[in-house]
Amino acid sequence: MELLTLENPVFATYAIAAALMGLKLMLQGWITVAQMFKVGGGFLNPEDAAGGMANPKPREGQLEAHQPVERSRRMQLNDLENIPAFWVMGFLFVLTGPSLALAQGLFYGFVATRALHFWAYSTAKSHEIRATFFTVGSVIIMAMAVMVLMAAF
Repeated sequence: MELLTLENPVFATYAIAAALMGLKLMLQGWITVAQMFKVGGGFLNPEDAAGGMANPKPREGQLEAHQPVERSRRMQLNDLENIPAFWVMGFLFVLTGPSLALAQGLFYGFVATRALHFWAYSTAKSHEIRATFFTVGSVIIMAMAVMVLMAAF
């Protein structure tokens, strides 16, 4: 069986997890935009505060920070720091030919940690709770990296 086909259950598992993470990453951007529309501000660039279809009622202060918008931006930045590493390490990990159970545990474990991190961040849970989910996801990526290195050497 070829490693990089959907006939390979390990690669199929990776494809599902990678696609879910792609959706998460892109949806977070839309959540940020929705927050900007909700508060009518939190824009980053002067041209964003100009009048137009997206901003029919420009007003003073639209470039000021709004915490719901900034929280969503921080969540997106955190995704950008973590999800691409998962895509790369997960793909390389598939090439090592791991067992399906191990791959499912790592891939779906990472997806679960990102979902729980989203929940903790979006509901303003304590730093310790949020950091726990980040840490578990980070350890999953590092474990895959170590296993890739072991297989390559």
